[in-house]
Amino acid sequence: MADATRFYIDGAWVAPSTGTQADIINPADRSVVGQVALGGPDDAKAAIAAAKAAFPAWSATSREERLAYLEAINATLIARAHEIGDAIMAEMGAPIGLARGAQAGSGPQHFGEVIRVLRDYPFEVPMGSTLLQREAIGVCVLITPWNWPMNQIATKVAPALAAGCTMVLKPSEVAPLDAAILAEIIDAAGVPKGVFNLVHGAGPDIGNALTGHPDVDMVSFTGSTRAGIAIATKAAPTIKRVALELGGKSANIILPDADFAKAIPASVRGCMLNTGQSCNAPTRLLVPRDRLAEVEALASAAAAAIRVGMPADNPDIGPVANAAQHARVIALIDQACAEGTRLLCGGSTPPAGLEQGLFVAPTIFTDVPPDALIAREEVFGPVLAIIPYDTVDQAIEIANDSPYGLSGYVWGADKDSARAVARRLRTGMVHLNGAGLDSAAPFGGYKMSGNGREWGRFGLEEFLEIKSIYGGA
Repeated sequence: MADATRFYIDGAWVAPSTGTQADIINPADRSVVGQVALGGPDDAKAAIAAAKAAFPAWSATSREERLAYLEAINATLIARAHEIGDAIMAEMGAPIGLARGAQAGSGPQHFGEVIRVLRDYPFEVPMGSTLLQREAIGVCVLITPWNWPMNQIATKVAPALAAGCTMVLKPSEVAPLDAAILAEIIDAAGVPKGVFNLVHGAGPDIGNALTGHPDVDMVSFTGSTRAGIAIATKAAPTIKRVALELGGKSANIILPDADFAKAIPASVRGCMLNTGQSCNAPTRLLVPRDRLAEVEALASAAAAAIRVGMPADNPDIGPVANAAQHARVIALIDQACAEGTRLLCGGSTPPAGLEQGLFVAPTIFTDVPPDALIAREEVFGPVLAIIPYDTVDQAIEIANDSPYGLSGYVWGADKDSARAVARRLRTGMVHLNGAGLDSAAPFGGYKMSGNGREWGRFGLEEFLEIKSIYGGA
């Protein structure tokens, strides 16, 4: 198992300045699988100083030099994929197939895409008599969550390296093991000292020292909207660039002409994937009111077919990733029931035989009013709200009546009609008829779902400044 009790600063593995550690808990059985050091302001300052010192030389490297480092890192991410997947399974409870597949595989996915973009990215382009130059923004603080840990790390680290930035990564202290493995990989690739630095710790202790430091030029954060607001506030006095990928409550509109026998089961599975712990999960299922009974039957059957179990047994979904999140999910389910929202299946009682872990059965509420708690709060667990609508215009209005705007989903037999609905959704992304994500396309949202974009070319450009050299063309 990877070692999260040490930090990687200025090209060396070092002891944290504090002796404080926390247990890393396997949510499937609540066993302790390791410890993570909880650093403080002194660790933040040391890591930032190393990144600042490394920036002039690293930002001056050639495209070819950076490509060579990225390709070496990517090759080792692929070679150590099972090890990374097993770490993710232990630290946050992803089923082994998901952990070794999509979770661990997201590292090479994003490094590979950044490599493709970097090969011919135009860092300098003429615009009339002016030369436009795109150059590295500087020292970046990267703060990542526990739900898709390697994915969110890779979508920040890979473009930052490609752009010529130096960085300090602070992964979630709940799921730090895969980040420690990545640091080992970057070290073995020979990336110059100070370019990449890794520290662990809690937000109030080390996060504030990182995000408010005057030598930091950019903060890229993925996590809750609440934490994103706090980070933006902390960064504001020094006018840093702040890129935020935050929460969501994505609507999934099933149009009247959709294939319900396909769309409803796929929508239920999509909501429950990764135990519902995805910011872009389709958690509001909007369906024609006159077909609600049909939808309920299809959704119930789909939920009953979802296997919940121990991650090593490769079920469809595993436990909720940590005790705090589990308590929140259970509280929201119980509150919805107390408010009279109709429970179709699941609930707060743990699945039989899994009481020792942090498990929640696939839970569906139906005939949910659009203003109900469960239809507005981001639950971040395996919980779906079915909301009936009377007209397509009303469905779009309900979908857009949310403080969030991360993703949306539309199912319909007529693609032109479905595309027309997608254009009216106030979200950064829309999936038509179950289409998957595209690592070359931008990922990000509107409103309180954040600002900025990740993935591919758009993700690289988040880490670049634009300079106009007048008369330079």
